[in-house]
Amino acid sequence: MATNSKQGRATRAIKARFPDFKPKIGIILGSGLGGLADHITDPMIIPYDELPEFGTSTVSGHAGRLVMGYLQGVPVACLQGRVHFYEGVEKPVVQILVRTLKLLGCELLLATNAVGSMNMDAGPGSLMMITDHINFQFTNPLVGINDDEFGPRFIGLDHAYDPELRQRMLKIAEQQNITLHQGILIATLGPTFETPAEIRAFMMWGASAVGMSTVPEVIIARHCGLRTVVVSAVTNYAAGLSNTEITHAETLKYAAVASGSMLRLVGNFVGSFANDNPIPIP
Repeated sequence: MATNSKQGRATRAIKARFPDFKPKIGIILGSGLGGLADHITDPMIIPYDELPEFGTSTVSGHAGRLVMGYLQGVPVACLQGRVHFYEGVEKPVVQILVRTLKLLGCELLLATNAVGSMNMDAGPGSLMMITDHINFQFTNPLVGINDDEFGPRFIGLDHAYDPELRQRMLKIAEQQNITLHQGILIATLGPTFETPAEIRAFMMWGASAVGMSTVPEVIIARHCGLRTVVVSAVTNYAAGLSNTEITHAETLKYAAVASGSMLRLVGNFVGSFANDNPIPIP
């Protein structure tokens, strides 16, 4: 598939180093959550700047490394840090990161991120599984000439957040005695945090969480046939909902608070596929 594409060149560079490794699950780690990659055994690590077209994350809390290995016995490819449109990166860079996971052999994408909560029951340090999204980034990562080798020109997003995978995640959370909230994510462009007026509008639209990432990755993943599931670390209440000033330092602080539960949840979720047959693509 698309071996002559930019993501094809990145894939060849990875396979040249590790020709016999085929990951089953792709993982993207968000702000302050990169520590999960430290629990991957037999790690094979490549910094993004050593891979063709991969770009470099400029945001604190994003290491910018591809870490491949085993999590709970399951072969995974982990993007330890992402890139964001607010960094000035072009759409193809975001496409390349996700499509490279597909070309390496991944069957599903598990993404984590840091969000502001509009649900007063889901405070800083808690976890929220995303059930749907609102794209408010004023762009779509598939705008431009379509690459038919990855997917069709038009793609439906009715089940972008896979119902079966969400049920599996909820079951794992229950088994681990982890409170897992659920909600709709609205993605803004950033890098500014939202205004209280914007948050009031977003709440009227039905959003439960707000962030500056993930939605482009989910769109690209669905376009190329990856099933997706997303778990967010709540790092703050959204603007106007508390007296605490929203800062990136607070984001990292409460991502660290949530990281323990995130590690147990994600680790056991991934481990639940250890003895499964190949993950079916709907």
